[in-house]
Amino acid sequence: MAYFDAASAAPLHPVARQALLASLDDGWADPARLYREGRKARMLLDAAREAAAEAVGCRADEMVFTPSGTRAVHTGVAGALAGRRRTGRHLIVSAVEHSSVLHSAEVFEAAGGTVDRVAVDRGGAVDAAGYSAALRADTALAVLQSANHEVGTVQPVAEVAGICRAAGVPLLVDAAQSLGWGPVEGDWSLLTASAHKWGGPSGVGLLVVRKGVRFAAQGPVDERESGRAAGFENIPAIVAAVASLRAVRADADQEAVRLRELTARIRARVPELVPDVEVVGDAERRLPGIVTFSCLYVDGEALLHELDRAGFSVSSGSSCTSSTLTPSHVLRAMGVLSEGNVRVSLPRRVAEADVERFLEVLPGAVASVREKLGAPAPATRVRSAELVVDSLGKRCPIPVIELAKVIGEVPVGGTVRVLSDDEAARLDIPAWCEMRGQEYVGEEPAERGTAYLVRRLG
Repeated sequence: MAYFDAASAAPLHPVARQALLASLDDGWADPARLYREGRKARMLLDAAREAAAEAVGCRADEMVFTPSGTRAVHTGVAGALAGRRRTGRHLIVSAVEHSSVLHSAEVFEAAGGTVDRVAVDRGGAVDAAGYSAALRADTALAVLQSANHEVGTVQPVAEVAGICRAAGVPLLVDAAQSLGWGPVEGDWSLLTASAHKWGGPSGVGLLVVRKGVRFAAQGPVDERESGRAAGFENIPAIVAAVASLRAVRADADQEAVRLRELTARIRARVPELVPDVEVVGDAERRLPGIVTFSCLYVDGEALLHELDRAGFSVSSGSSCTSSTLTPSHVLRAMGVLSEGNVRVSLPRRVAEADVERFLEVLPGAVASVREKLGAPAPATRVRSAELVVDSLGKRCPIPVIELAKVIGEVPVGGTVRVLSDDEAARLDIPAWCEMRGQEYVGEEPAERGTAYLVRRLG
């Protein structure tokens, strides 16, 4: 089985396994106690904190360990907002942040705060000017990921950090996807990360709060981790997490070159091997191991199952794989095709042969899913130069399949009106028009659902 979902969770690094087993004997006691066993545990915890701080580029007393990366984000956002509540109740995030950030923003908004969500370009990157424009006198905090978790696009953190610093606003950086490749550049104020993203054990997060940043931990607190992460520290897991971070950093430059070549190969060859595919994400400013593409006329969940049967573990941001039947917020913010979406995130030391085998298997897997879908005959009626396609009650990618099958039945300059009540159609029909050289006219309310208008150009 070829595991291609390292952006969700990287396989446990051998160094992490060794460190975990070795520290089980000495790291089990309470590090707050003064007897011998407690002192041993404290020594392990202090050494791990020093090593983690060195890797991040901060002071050891600015670093705390949390039970997860998500908890680090929730604690960091809530604490920074509370610490600066006298400044104001305004938060800035990007539209493509991890769900942990967006959920924190929703909670803040529900409690009376205001949130600005900075838009991204079609490659998934924010413009630093967008953060500059969003800053206000009452802005308490800005948040920006170092790199996107779904499409791999690297964000201009250093530039945004400089803008925020000049305005006196702290910037929290979610570095979960990038920290294993190197420290985050720029004059940021807070940082979060998650060990299972770089090959450490799950259940260990990092939260860094720079000295001078106003911070008020929310909820019940105790004396551990500077009062910012209550509860008994999982010292063996922390030791393993930091050991694996140092290990992956040791060969990060060399491995990055290799993974960039492999992902560039996938980006170039997938559109050659599979018709009607859109590769998404910035082509240059990107993490080494992530490549994402979307396939027209494909059910995302069916494609993932097909690839799983062929021996490949991948993930998807397609609405077809979601219980909510709405496309990924990242793909939606980018304005790109969401149906048949596949994210390939290669683990370190992945075999080149596995990548080649994936490229051999993919065309057949996509063709099989398209054939099984069968593109049912649409119910149509002709009204002058307009064709109406009734796709109500049908989920992605059926509305787009039906549109593609009938576009040739109207004259050049004629329109097809697609009736759909699937939220994904709002994203996928315009994306199809761009890919196929047709004009997306817009949408109109319909008696049921929404009417999407497409004009045939050729």
